[in-house]
Amino acid sequence: MKRTLQTLVVVVVFLAGTVFAESGKYLLFVGTYTGSDGKDTGSKGIYSYRFDGGSGKAEPLGVAAETANPSFLAVAPGGKFLYAVNELQKYKGESSGGVTAFALDRKTGKLTELNEVASRGADPCYISFDRTGKYLLVANYTGGNVAVFPVSPDGHVGEASSVEEDKGELGPNEERQEHSHAHWIEVSARNRFAYVADLGLDRVLIYKFDASKGTLTPGDSPAAGKGAKDFFSATAAPATGPRHVAFSSDGKFMYVLGELDSTVTVFANDKETFRSIQKISALPAGFSGRNDAAEIVIHPSGKFLYTSNRGDDSIAVFSIEHSTGKLTFVQRVPTEGKEPRNFAVDPSGARLLVANQNSGNVVEFKIDSATGKLVSQGEVAKVPAPVCLVFVPE
Repeated sequence: MKRTLQTLVVVVVFLAGTVFAESGKYLLFVGTYTGSDGKDTGSKGIYSYRFDGGSGKAEPLGVAAETANPSFLAVAPGGKFLYAVNELQKYKGESSGGVTAFALDRKTGKLTELNEVASRGADPCYISFDRTGKYLLVANYTGGNVAVFPVSPDGHVGEASSVEEDKGELGPNEERQEHSHAHWIEVSARNRFAYVADLGLDRVLIYKFDASKGTLTPGDSPAAGKGAKDFFSATAAPATGPRHVAFSSDGKFMYVLGELDSTVTVFANDKETFRSIQKISALPAGFSGRNDAAEIVIHPSGKFLYTSNRGDDSIAVFSIEHSTGKLTFVQRVPTEGKEPRNFAVDPSGARLLVANQNSGNVVEFKIDSATGKLVSQGEVAKVPAPVCLVFVPE
């Protein structure tokens, strides 16, 4: 598994540094919240921009597609199709959200809906591809489960081929950890495993993934002993609330963002066993009040790590010590908006864009390649309730 993680991250960095960075010109798609419980945010769905990586300018192209609560997006390999989770509690009478497939027109930035299916759990909040590009994996937050969906060559998404309930001991936060809450899912480089961050269980669960069938099965933990039936996982400290995960460039270290305590926990991957070696806060010393950490991203160079804080409304910057995997705090900058949720580093590694949900704006920062520090370039887009940013090469 150690080699699996290493290959995964090397492939991602390679793609970011070659395929995407050649032109420096991208389409930028913005997922949003359109509203729930009768509340209208003013958003219509997914918005698109033409983004120049050289100048940092974003040209608005308007509404790319109208769809309900497209809170997380994934682009198919090759860039012909885009997929969104529809973060809903009810879908056609079921306790479920939706998954919607779109054909992507690179010339216009418009999306044409192909079809939609039930996510098989309420409030889907994350979506990603397996390594073959033939399956989508979805984390259902309120449903507390994860699901796999086949994707046909023409871009249509099929009904779920696998649905698995996250299981384990609940964390101590009675309000937020009352049951399992799957918040993030991605596969390993060799397509053998799927990693799932579960906020309710204080764990990153590891499922076995069968790419020939599109199925998930719980992995047995080596620590549990021979014959024991337990999830293979990395366990965070109580009330951490794992939200999203990032891996080091060499695959030796896993970084888990804790939504509930606004921390990053560093795990070393030691012979298929994850052990915690550091826990560091993303908040200023003495901070009091409400804060929910939201996103974690490692710079394409592998030297820096970024997280977002909702409440403190900031981006925290850390340097990564290559040999030990440990983090050192570098900088914290205001996001110039309210409730920064998702953010994205452009594939060349030169700029970071952050989506401020409650102030309805996207703010750009230049990245210092030597230190990782951020320098604000100001607001580049006004979007109602933006919560996800995705770059696509033109």
